[in-house]
This record gives sequence, structure tokens and C-alpha cells, in this order.
Amino acid sequence: MTAKKAARVLLKLSGESLCDAGGNGYSVAAMDAVATELLLCTKAGVELAVVVGGGNVFRGAQLRDSSVGRDGADRMGMLATVMNALALRDVLRSRGAAVEILTGLAVPDVADAFTRERAVAALGAGKILVLAGGTGHPYFTTDTAAALRAVEIGADALLKATKVDGIYTADPAKDPKATRFKTVTYRECLDRRLEVMDRTAFALAWENELAIVVFDMRKKGAVRDAAAGKAVGTRVVA
Repeated sequence: MTAKKAARVLLKLSGESLCDAGGNGYSVAAMDAVATELLLCTKAGVELAVVVGGGNVFRGAQLRDSSVGRDGADRMGMLATVMNALALRDVLRSRGAAVEILTGLAVPDVADAFTRERAVAALGAGKILVLAGGTGHPYFTTDTAAALRAVEIGADALLKATKVDGIYTADPAKDPKATRFKTVTYRECLDRRLEVMDRTAFALAWENELAIVVFDMRKKGAVRDAAAGKAVGTRVVA
């Protein structure tokens, strides 16, 4: 069973998608592979926004319990996402794509600040929109930033790229009997305590009836197919 094709989607990418498996920093090959997937999606006529994490460079959790504290650590994490956005933009531009970065964290010499109007205008002009800097505030994850931006730009779906091919009844790495959901409701996710996104992001998506698709980014054409409403990964619906 397929869902309706989306006209506009927001893709949540982990920072780790830009580096080699198990590594950190950057891998040209990994970034090129990501660029290929994004271009397959836009060539199918889908307006694409991307929120990229910063885990390949820095995770706020590394220093939250240190003298640096949560506030400073989270801001460092947001800066890491800006670095990733710059790298992803340049790789995409080298492939001939029109790309614009907007950021929730003020870095005026690097990128313009996010506003809904700027974001919608960029998408309407056929640009891939890369959203960095999280929400611009500490204490929020990039999952929450992705849900928030998806709602703000009027995305038809929030695509969450992961290392697994969807949401399972249990951890498939620990339980060989675990089975994958093709479709699951927000209520079922709560009742079964399925960890889809952090609670703030999940609640925001649910309140706004925003479909979430959790899928394996490593499968060729998965971003395009998820946006097309094909049976890719697991779709979370109201």
C-alpha cells in the first residue's frame, strides 16, 4: 500500500551520514552518496528541505555533565550542524544543484537566519534547502528542530533517515523475533513505547498530523521513494 506523493518534504539526516561508518569528521565518498540520494529526490519533482545533525563533529551530550554545562554544549552542537550544512551545500553545488542554507543560530557571515518566508521562497525557487543551527536555542534536539521546521514550511512528511529499515516491535539487534511495522499510529508508538523521535519532536508532529517516515538511508533511491509515498520503511500516521 502506498501513500500520496508528497510535494514538499523535510529530511532529517544524522551527522554520521557524512562520514565513514563508525568514524567521525567527513568522508568525501559518504557526502557524495548523500548528495546522489538528495538529487534523485528533487529530480522526481519534490521540494526538499534537509535538517542535518552534528554528531560526526560534536555531540552536546559529551560535555553536558562537565563544567561546560548543557547550555554551552548544546550551542557547540548547533555550530557543528552549521559546519555540516556548509559541507553538504558545497558537495551539492559541485553537482550543479541550487542550494540555500538557513540557520536558526545567528552566524551572519556564514548564512542567513531562518524565517518561514525565506525558506518557502527558496523551495519555491527550486533550491534544496539546508537547515542548520537547530532551533537556535539550547535544550532542543535536531529531531525537534526537524519537526518544527517541517511544520513551519508546510511539509507533507518528515523523512527520518536512519541505519535501520523502519520501526520494529523490539530492537532487531537484540530480538530475532522483532518484526517491522509498515504503518503505525502515533498512539501505538506511545502505547508500545517505540522510540521514534524524542518526546518533544514526536508530540509536535502528532499535534500537527505530520506523517513521519523512518527508513534506511543506505538503500538506493530511498529518499525519493519515501517522498513518493512508496512502501519504504515505516510510516507513522495520526
